[in-house]
Amino acid sequence: MSALLILLIKRVNQVAGVVSGALIVYMVLHILLEIVLRFFDTSTYILNEFVGYAVATMTFTGLGFTLERGGLIRVDMVIERLPAGLAVLIDLLVSAITLVIFGWLSWYWWLNVTRSYTRGIHSESIADTPMWIPEGLVLAGMLIFCLTLAARVLSLVVYKKPPLYLETR
Repeated sequence: MSALLILLIKRVNQVAGVVSGALIVYMVLHILLEIVLRFFDTSTYILNEFVGYAVATMTFTGLGFTLERGGLIRVDMVIERLPAGLAVLIDLLVSAITLVIFGWLSWYWWLNVTRSYTRGIHSESIADTPMWIPEGLVLAGMLIFCLTLAARVLSLVVYKKPPLYLETR
């Protein structure tokens, strides 16, 4: 059951990774469109706002994907010198603490998203974007990261290895 849950979260991270990659492509295309439009003395007038939303979304949706692949900053030179059992214990402790902190942050971000939705808060730009949409996308990334951390904690408890080593390709 735990392997199935970990595999499911891996698939969610793959989708989130694709979304993050697609957002990079979107940002490049939008910037190129702005460059071309400036030759004609016009603009989309929303570049800064939408690219900002894309950067925030990409950052948070990519966190779980990056963690799963060992891409987040770690102090491997210290961890590699520890006995395997102690390294797993430290990884478990750090992952659990990070899960608690991000769970807490996600809860407060959820309150922010619901507040923006219920109050009908919109951006002050020409796009008049309902703020719950970009905030909700960031929240989705935070929740995916929490799921990834939970899968990591579960894997460390059950298999004594992070999920990266449970690859089933």
